[in-house]
Amino acid sequence: MANTAAFTGINGLREIRRSPASHLAEAFDTGSVQGTVTLNEGPFQTMVGVRVDRSSEAGARIASVTGGLPERCGDVGGTERVSVLWLGPQEFLVVAPEDAHDSLGGDLIGSLKSALGDAAGQVVDLSANRTTFELSGPRARAVLEKGCALDLHPRTLKPGTALNTEVGNIPVALFKTGEESFRLFPRASFADYLGRWLLDAMREFASPEVP
Repeated sequence: MANTAAFTGINGLREIRRSPASHLAEAFDTGSVQGTVTLNEGPFQTMVGVRVDRSSEAGARIASVTGGLPERCGDVGGTERVSVLWLGPQEFLVVAPEDAHDSLGGDLIGSLKSALGDAAGQVVDLSANRTTFELSGPRARAVLEKGCALDLHPRTLKPGTALNTEVGNIPVALFKTGEESFRLFPRASFADYLGRWLLDAMREFASPEVP
């Protein structure tokens, strides 16, 4: 199913918001091999880029809003509903459901800006800057290994780990969400290319094995 949502535009009319890879929804469905590897574009999410010194008072205030900030490369902080990915020593990507504005007791982005206050740093709404691809199944790792230089073996990359890398020469934040599931956050402008690259990398698993 295509990732779309209705909203009220500046002219007061109801308009349809389409995700960057919504036109590939049918291809994702037919290209997935149930029980082997599946690909889909995740739902709209709230994404916020945060720059702050986590050891500062402002960092502590922001951590109280998000449920924690990761300490080192690969770590993921936050809560059950909010994930905070480590992008750099003082740079983080906050990912939450689209309705997080209400579920967190107010506007998430506004709360983060208030927590930062006048301290050095930055809070930027990146919700329209990236999309989310969800790749899962026993062959998901094999698909990624065709174009990712990271060591993706389970002994090295554990569930709950997120790293900046490239997949198919496209920069992404790669989040291993389970033993056989991955979440990729590419920039919206690369969504079409990466989606098609992943479909091509999955194609061999749709073919019957030769005895």
